[in-house]
Amino acid sequence: MGPEWAGRRRGRAPRRADVTVRRAEAGDAARLTRLVRTSRAYEGPYAPMVEGYRIGPDYIEAQRVFVAADAVTRQVLGFYALLLDPPELDLMFVADSAQGLGIGRLLAAHLREEARSAGLSGVRIVSHPPAEGFYRSIGAEPVGTVRADPPAVMWDRPELLLPVLVSRRTDE
Repeated sequence: MGPEWAGRRRGRAPRRADVTVRRAEAGDAARLTRLVRTSRAYEGPYAPMVEGYRIGPDYIEAQRVFVAADAVTRQVLGFYALLLDPPELDLMFVADSAQGLGIGRLLAAHLREEARSAGLSGVRIVSHPPAEGFYRSIGAEPVGTVRADPPAVMWDRPELLLPVLVSRRTDE
């Protein structure tokens, strides 16, 4: 069992064992949009990046989007989106109230399994600068820098590669 959830709500503190990762559904779009727009990681100079950002049902249906949710309350605690061609982590967010509970690591492990089952050898990550340490801690390796592209992105971002070991079949 994992640590108890620090952000107590409604008298219940889910444990990591109570968190499931499932494919996102079109009905999750508003919740995921709210999670992105209210993230403390995008306060201050980063706020314009998510201002007006929207995750629509069409995006959820077109991409591999997965949510980590409390198995009992169904509260969304985080999510990620994996693009396959070319392989890239498009989005990964963990709710502010669920930070430090291992939700990001749970999503990263799921991401690796999804990438592995899709036959990918690695996944590109263009990181939000404050998140670079997290991505390095899960094994992503720095490969460069993506330069600022004003007015959309006003700062340089670290580019990393998350290796995915593709299992080899030995039953031939």
